[in-house]
Amino acid sequence: MKMATSAVTAKNEERRKQLMLGTLPNDFLRIVPTQAQSQEEADRATAMHLQHQMLTRVGRIQVSIVSAVLNKNYGMTRMDPYVRMRIGHNIYETQTDVNGAKNPRWNKTFQVYQMPKGANTVRIEIYDERTLTDDELIAWTTLQIPEVIYQGEVVDEWFSLSGKLGEGQEGTINIVLSYSTAPAPVAPVVMMHNMYPCSGFSSVPVYTMPPASQPPPNTSPQPQPQPISEEDLKQLGEMFPAVEADVVKSVLEASFGNKEVAINNLLQMQDT
Repeated sequence: MKMATSAVTAKNEERRKQLMLGTLPNDFLRIVPTQAQSQEEADRATAMHLQHQMLTRVGRIQVSIVSAVLNKNYGMTRMDPYVRMRIGHNIYETQTDVNGAKNPRWNKTFQVYQMPKGANTVRIEIYDERTLTDDELIAWTTLQIPEVIYQGEVVDEWFSLSGKLGEGQEGTINIVLSYSTAPAPVAPVVMMHNMYPCSGFSSVPVYTMPPASQPPPNTSPQPQPQPISEEDLKQLGEMFPAVEADVVKSVLEASFGNKEVAINNLLQMQDT
C-alpha cells in the first residue's frame, strides 16, 4: 500500500515539474512563421510604405518654350529651327518649326517631375534642322532656375541668346517657368519581381491601404485602358534613362496607359 502511495506521489511531483508557473513568456504558444510567410509580410510592409508615399504631394517644374526672335538666318533657305533643352542628364526637344526662319514659334511645354540632384540650370540650344547634312547649332543660352518659382510665382521672360554673332548677340527666346505641387494620383502599387534580392518569387501580391470609411458603391463605369503609343514610351524612357525599357513599358501597361500615373509609379520605384 505504501509503495503504491509513493508511486502516486512521485508521479504527481513529476507532473508539477512540467507545469509552468508565474508570468508566461512572450513567445508562449507562438507559431514561428515560415520563410515564405516572412517574405510575404515584408512585401506587404513595402507595398504599404509605397502606397503611403503616393498619397503625398508631388512637385514638378513646368518649362514652356514659346518662341524666339533671331538676328540672322543661316543657310541659303529659311531655317527650320527646333529647341533642345537639357536639365542635368535629361534632354527634351520641341517639334521643328518648318520655315520658322528668324521668328520660330514652338509653344511646347515640358513637365519636369524629377529634377536631378544638384541641377539648378536649364541649357537651351536652338538647332536648324537639315536634310542632307547634320543639324546645325545656331544659338544657345544657360539660365538659372529662378528661386521665386518655388514661392508660386510664374517667370515669363525673354532671355538673350549667344552664337556666332557673339555673346548675347544672336537674339532672344521667350521661356515661361513655374512650379506646382499636387496630390499624386492613387494607383495600384506595382512591384516588379527583381526589386527583391530573394530568389524563388516570380510575383508579389499587390496591397492597398484600407479606406478610412466605407465609401458608397461606385456605379460609374470603369475607366478604359488608354492606348500605349511609342511616343509615350519614348518620353518616359527619356525621363527615366536609368530604368530598363521593359520595366517602363510594364509600369505604363499596369497604369492603364495613363502617363501621369506611370510617371509617379516610376518615381516611387526610384526613391526606394
